[in-house]
Amino acid sequence: MKDESYETLLKRAQGLLPQKSMATERLEVPKVLGHIQGNRTVVGNFHAIAGVIGRPLDHFLKYLLKELATSGEATKTALMLGTKVPASRLNDKIQQYLRDFVICPECKRPDTKLEREDNVTFIKCSACGARHAVKVRI
Repeated sequence: MKDESYETLLKRAQGLLPQKSMATERLEVPKVLGHIQGNRTVVGNFHAIAGVIGRPLDHFLKYLLKELATSGEATKTALMLGTKVPASRLNDKIQQYLRDFVICPECKRPDTKLEREDNVTFIKCSACGARHAVKVRI
């Protein structure tokens, strides 16, 4: 065995690792699991998605209903929407919610909280300390 430098060994070991284990996100939101029931859409994993996001259920629900321009309600087990909505559209709206209310605009981390001051809602980051006004009103 020949003498190899630490950097050479490290690069070789990193090259042997699968890509998935090298690139992981801390905030992995599950994809929508829903189905159409008559003229309604039922999202079975709505509570799991809301739990991962870490925002109040009523805030998240109000945002989705406004963005989708539909009526709906959250039951104990699922989200019931008053119209047919494709899963891809729901996933897009959830990603938009993350950009607007969860991810810090400064450091791009999900370690944030919503703070309300007068009539303005701020997103406050616990990681970098940044504080930004939320552009979207619900």
